[in-house]
Amino acid sequence: MTGIKTTGEKKLMLFSGRAHPELAEEVAHQLDVNLVPTKAFDFANGEIYVRFQESARGADCFLMQSHTAPINKWIMEQLIMIDALKRASARSITVIVPFYGYARQDKKHRGREPISARLVADLMKTAGADRILTVDLHTDQIQGFFDGPVDHLFALPILADYVAAKVDPAKLTVVSPDAGRVRVADRWCDRLGAPLAIVHKRRDKDVANQVTVHEVVGNVEGRVCVLVDDMIDTGGTICAAADALFANGAEDVIVTATHGVLSGPAADRLKNSKVSEFVFTNTLPDPGDLELDKITVLSMAPTIARAVREVFQDGSVTSLFDEQA
Repeated sequence: MTGIKTTGEKKLMLFSGRAHPELAEEVAHQLDVNLVPTKAFDFANGEIYVRFQESARGADCFLMQSHTAPINKWIMEQLIMIDALKRASARSITVIVPFYGYARQDKKHRGREPISARLVADLMKTAGADRILTVDLHTDQIQGFFDGPVDHLFALPILADYVAAKVDPAKLTVVSPDAGRVRVADRWCDRLGAPLAIVHKRRDKDVANQVTVHEVVGNVEGRVCVLVDDMIDTGGTICAAADALFANGAEDVIVTATHGVLSGPAADRLKNSKVSEFVFTNTLPDPGDLELDKITVLSMAPTIARAVREVFQDGSVTSLFDEQA
């Protein structure tokens, strides 16, 4: 006989960076595993050190890190952790990125601009990632930037079911805040059986986060409008869209978004908005200085955990996609 046969079983190991450990703990609880103990700290000059406290040799490793602020630090930490797993002889490395950094820079609008979303994918692949698992990318085309499997999960079922339980579906109108979200809004309409409206806007290409809302396409008068988006950063777009809906006779406005980035003036804009409720998921940590009664946060941990289990057991992640379509 040549060679050596083994009868070992597959081993799943779940790791987390320091950006959003609360979500990683929830996913670990759903999977009934413990996070691998990890020693991580910053040197005085800002360099990051990482060492895992258990052997990862031959294991299927799942590494969670959400790209929250300070975003560049946490991306770098994730790359270092991927490299550490590769050099520790991990059998496979799946990178779980609940919020994918630089996703808005997915194409060139003008000359001499980068495509930073592609760069992030290239960095992960070079570091040693075999697969990416992420939630609600800004655009679907980002899946093609990574040279390997990309499992793209959606928060739509969790968000839509929450709204449907609160509001009479007969009064609902799903609203896309811009033309780019129409396809997502269509999925909401199919799930809720509600009509669609669109807020037409124009963005100043020379001024970041500067939006001018023009008109509302569709009937919103006397309706409860659900504004759907993938992320809310400074809140300018979504609050301006809500104002346009109220100006056109909307009875109430509920805003839903997968990623609550909520940076800069977002706190004041949300606080002063006439929107009755903002609904996010926990793909990003809650901003510590933003305490509003009208913010609701739903957990993505069960969905992420189910996807991890399917990947580990060589099951069908597509079955999750079919349920969420």
